[in-house]
Amino acid sequence: MLAILAAVLFGLALLMELAGFGLGSVITTGTLTTAGLLCVALHLAGVATDRSRFSRRRRR
Repeated sequence: MLAILAAVLFGLALLMELAGFGLGSVITTGTLTTAGLLCVALHLAGVATDRSRFSRRRRR
């Protein structure tokens, strides 16, 4: 989920950079890029991943 969010943020940053506009002084392409990198880092660290799929069940 975080990887998808990062891709969306990077896409928005790219569109804003190509179009040459920003959403005020708070949300810039640098802000979106930093947020995207944060989401990628969290995804690679394993935050918010579903580990129940890979858990082993005890056999009787």
